[in-house]
Amino acid sequence: MERAPVKTYCIIGDPVHHSLSPGMQNAAFNALGLNCTYIAFRVPTSELEASIQSLRSIKIAGFNVTIPHKVAVMKYLDELDATAKKAGAVNTVNNIEGVFKGYNTDMHGFIEPLRRRKVDFEGMSVLLLGAGGAARAIVAALSEEKGIAKVVIANRDQKKAGELARAGEKMGLKCEPLPFDKVTTASPDADLVVNATSIGLSNEPSPVDSDHIKKGSIVYDIVYRPVVTDLIEQAKMAQASVVYGYEMLIEQGARAFEIWTGLEAPREVMKKNLLGIFGEPT
Repeated sequence: MERAPVKTYCIIGDPVHHSLSPGMQNAAFNALGLNCTYIAFRVPTSELEASIQSLRSIKIAGFNVTIPHKVAVMKYLDELDATAKKAGAVNTVNNIEGVFKGYNTDMHGFIEPLRRRKVDFEGMSVLLLGAGGAARAIVAALSEEKGIAKVVIANRDQKKAGELARAGEKMGLKCEPLPFDKVTTASPDADLVVNATSIGLSNEPSPVDSDHIKKGSIVYDIVYRPVVTDLIEQAKMAQASVVYGYEMLIEQGARAFEIWTGLEAPREVMKKNLLGIFGEPT
């Protein structure tokens, strides 16, 4: 029997050298014996349109999109899934017989670890740090949960915070923008604190310390490297529950894998690839 030709997948962004997606997706393909490979392509903003055309010409099977292209890529695609329309951003593209269809798996990636913990959103006050593409997907995901009391969006660029707050209002959430330097005025009342900025990526100190985190609240840092950021450390000191960034990374990647292959993603294999010999943090 002839072996089917290799299907190639990739991630595009700038920078992408730090991406953990190639290792994670290749481990998943290998675990299920699929003849697929996944690579990273650095695509500067000025080359985005040409790069999408190149991916079309080589008949790429599908690809992920990371910073800074999640919004800009939308105009070069043929179709958008409901998730992409709602989030206003695309992080996964599937090539369906030459038709490039965009999805947003960050929404699912973000909410699934909370659902797995059986979190009750009723009356919840949320503090969201950041107003970029990831924050927008998070607001879209939260809008599908019932009973959230309010979402406070803290961001350095107040114009962006205001725009995201208005988008959230249109989705049925009660939202309010907040200057970033006032974040500790809102954090003690928050039942869920989400960091959707890159703070912590370079081991920067958390914008919220343990004295300003409510005991028993949930702190979710979408930064996944380092696994334990300063925000996570502060949350543990405050006796809050924590959700790690790698959990969102695995879930959004698993959903992308399922869109591409139609098969259930081997999440444990993907997790092992990410966390390696050290295993889960305690």
